[in-house]
Amino acid sequence: MARIRRISSGGEFEKKVGYCRAVVAGGFVHVAGTVGQGEDVVSQCRSALEIIGKALEEAGVGFSDVVRVHYYLPEAEEFEACWPMLAEVFGGNPPAATMIETGLIDPKYRIEIEVTALASKTT
Repeated sequence: MARIRRISSGGEFEKKVGYCRAVVAGGFVHVAGTVGQGEDVVSQCRSALEIIGKALEEAGVGFSDVVRVHYYLPEAEEFEACWPMLAEVFGGNPPAATMIETGLIDPKYRIEIEVTALASKTT
């Protein structure tokens, strides 16, 4: 039987919507789409990455283990401002990536980030 571990961040929407921040299963850590706080896309991107980083750490992995990332933005032209921060976070271990222009759950959100990481052998 496959072992599944759920990681909650305690966010208000986890119970409202019925999801958790991350699920460790099948050799991977699947981190839910994550929005951050802030007034602009860069501050929200930074905040979302901090939340994701905590979930990855709790799962026993880090950004160097991320193999896939999806970026969702309501305005594609805002994405370029995040590139330097993303290049720094993923460094020499860039994942496969997709950016999709789409509406988000609330117009105040400028970016949502979802990642999948390879789970450690001890997870």
